[in-house]
Amino acid sequence: MDISSVPRRRVVRSLALLCVLALFVPALGQALVPQETGTPGTVGLENGTIQSPANGSTVVGIQGFHFRGQGSTKKPARVVSVGPNGSTEWVYGGSSRGATWFYDVDPLANGNLLIVSTDADGTTVFEMDPETRDRVWEERFDIHDTHDVQKLPNGDLLVANMRQWNESTGRSDDRVFVYNRSTDEIDWEWTFRNHYPESTDGGYSQDWTHVNDVERIAEGQYLVSPRNFDQAIVINRSTKEIDYRLGSDGDHDTLNEQHNPDWLVSEDGNPVILVADSENDRVVEYERRDGEWELVWELGTDQLSWPRDADRLPNGNTLITDSLNHRVIEVTPRGEIVWEYYATWGPYDAERVAHGGGSNGPTMSDQGVAGSYRIYGSAGLIAGTGDSMTFAATVQNTFAGTPLSGVATEFANLWAGVTPWIRPVWMGPWAFAWAVLGVLTLLGWGLAELVFARERVVATVRRVGGRVAELS
Repeated sequence: MDISSVPRRRVVRSLALLCVLALFVPALGQALVPQETGTPGTVGLENGTIQSPANGSTVVGIQGFHFRGQGSTKKPARVVSVGPNGSTEWVYGGSSRGATWFYDVDPLANGNLLIVSTDADGTTVFEMDPETRDRVWEERFDIHDTHDVQKLPNGDLLVANMRQWNESTGRSDDRVFVYNRSTDEIDWEWTFRNHYPESTDGGYSQDWTHVNDVERIAEGQYLVSPRNFDQAIVINRSTKEIDYRLGSDGDHDTLNEQHNPDWLVSEDGNPVILVADSENDRVVEYERRDGEWELVWELGTDQLSWPRDADRLPNGNTLITDSLNHRVIEVTPRGEIVWEYYATWGPYDAERVAHGGGSNGPTMSDQGVAGSYRIYGSAGLIAGTGDSMTFAATVQNTFAGTPLSGVATEFANLWAGVTPWIRPVWMGPWAFAWAVLGVLTLLGWGLAELVFARERVVATVRRVGGRVAELS
C-alpha cells in the first residue's frame, strides 16, 4: 500500500494514538508488574544506606494519607520502631486503633512513648509502653489535626492547638495551652490573635497559624512554630511576650512554612535554632550573634522533599525526617548519609530513643562547620533520593538560567508538593508524569477534533434542537 494514498488526517491520528499509548506504557507496566523497589507504595518499610549502626532504636511517626477523614490501607498511618541496622522491630498501626494520622512521637524518661494521633472528630494523646504496645493512659481533646503535644516535668500537657476557628465571631482562636491532667482544666493559654495583626498570612482563616510544634526550652519559655507565619518564636509564659523571633510573615528566604524547630545553645552561649525549612526543601541552622540571627548551616536544598523534622544527635550528626521522600536519614555535618530508613507513607517525626526527644548534640559552629552542603550516599530506593533526579527537579534544572526559569520553578514546586498525595501507590513518579502528559495529550487531541468538526457539530446540535422543538 502506498502511504501517500492514505489521507493525511488518518496518518496524524495514527501518530497521535501511538504517542498516547507510549506515554501510558510505563504506568500500565507498573500496574501489571509492580516493582520491588522504586515507589513509595512498594518500598514500604526497609533500610537504605547503613554506613554505621545507630545508637539503639529509632522511632518514627508516620502520618499516612487520608481523604475526607478516611484512611488509606495502602498509605497507612503507623508508628514504627527501627533497629540499629535498619531492621523493622515493630509496627503500631493506626487503622485498627482509631487513628487516621500519627504525628509527634516523644521518648519519655521512663522509656515509654508519648504519641499524638488524630481522627475526623479530634485528637488523642497517649503514653504507650513500647514493649507491649499497650496504652498506659490517654487524653482525648475536641481539637482538630493537632500535630504536637509535649509532657511537661510536672505531668501537665503543653499543646499546640491549630485550626481553632470561632464560627460565631469569624476569627481564629489558634493558641498554645497547658492542660492539667489532674484537674482536667486548662491552666494557661496564649492566643495568637492577641499578639499578631489580623492581616498576618492574608487574614483570619480556619487554618490561620497552622501552629505545628511547641517545645519547653527552659523554665517558663516555649519554642513555638506557627507554620503559616514563616517564623519560629519563643514565648515567655509569665509575661506572655515574644522573647525571640526567627523569620517573619512572607520572608521565605529565612523560613518558608517550617516544622519542628529545636533550640540549642552554642559553647559561647548563643541561642541556636535548628529547623526543617519545609517549603524550601532544606534543613537550616541559625545562630543569634550580636542580636541578629545568622544562617550558619544549610543542608539538602532541593534534594530533600518537604522535610518536617531535624534533630541534632550527640555525635554531631542530624536525624532528618524527609517526609515526601518517605524516609528518615542520619546525615553528617557535611552531608553524607550514614543511616537511612524508608518509611511510607509521609513520615512526620523521628526520634533516636536513647537520646530522648528533640536535639541533644553540638551546634554546627561548635563543630567548626559552616556553609551550604549537598546530601550524598543514599541507597536511592525511591526515585530522586539517590543519583537519579525526580521529574520536578529535571524540569527545574532544564529551564534554569532561561527566561522560563521562574515559571519552571513554580511548576516544579507545585508538582513536587501535590503529586505525592494523588499518585497511585503502585506508580513511580516518572510513570505518573508520563501518564499525566498522556491525559493532557488526549484532551488536546479531543479539542482539536472538536474544532476541526465544529461545523458538523453545530449542524447536528441545531438539527436535534429543531426536532425537540417540533415534538414540544
